[in-house]
Amino acid sequence: MASRGRAEIVVHFRTMHQRVVDELGRRIAAGAWRPGEALPVEDALAAEIGVSRGALREAVKALEAKGMLRVRPRTGTRVLPPGQWNHLDRDVLRWQQAGDAAALLRDTGELRRIVEPEAARLAAGRAGPDDVRALYEYLAAMEAAAAEPGRRGYVEADTAFHRALLDASGNRLLGSLGRALDIALEHSFLVSTRTPGAVEASLPRHRAVVRAIAARDPGAAAAAMLAIVEAAAQEIARSPARPDDAD
Repeated sequence: MASRGRAEIVVHFRTMHQRVVDELGRRIAAGAWRPGEALPVEDALAAEIGVSRGALREAVKALEAKGMLRVRPRTGTRVLPPGQWNHLDRDVLRWQQAGDAAALLRDTGELRRIVEPEAARLAAGRAGPDDVRALYEYLAAMEAAAAEPGRRGYVEADTAFHRALLDASGNRLLGSLGRALDIALEHSFLVSTRTPGAVEASLPRHRAVVRAIAARDPGAAAAAMLAIVEAAAQEIARSPARPDDAD
């Protein structure tokens, strides 16, 4: 799939294990092997990647835990269909970003529409002083970054704001979901904020969410959050960083 200035997240690996897991995971997500297809024999694959058989086996175990591979004594190591992958795993999300960025953006937008307005509604009834303070602090960080040349740090602050919103809902599962979705949210914001005027329009919408939560107004909080999600979908559609739909 081609892209126009595709936004990418650079990752540095501290260990050989992480590098091998990433190499295999990226290949699988990119379709190097079809679902149900066996990986090459261990000796050949290890030599191709330039690692020991032991390192390769450990990487295979990690990918099996992520739902991407199945290891059986007689049938070997086979690729599982994407429907069985753990799509909330940070590595899987990152590989999907590289392999099918348009689908990841679509899925992220749909999930946000389902989850975030209700999270804002819950936060308006449950958020404590620390939760509200955190939202205001991340909003301030977004405003400060928006005023800087190049807006360095804006996406990071925006991602932290939305993670704090899910935490403020008082629902522990939503809080965990926010931490799992960091990669997907960051990718979405990297694309949407490239649209001219998107950042300037986004700040008052985020401010409206925090004010509604602080005022204990669930309806207003949910509506303000929905406005952010809907605007983001439009910004992504117009963004110069949006992945092409054509190969």
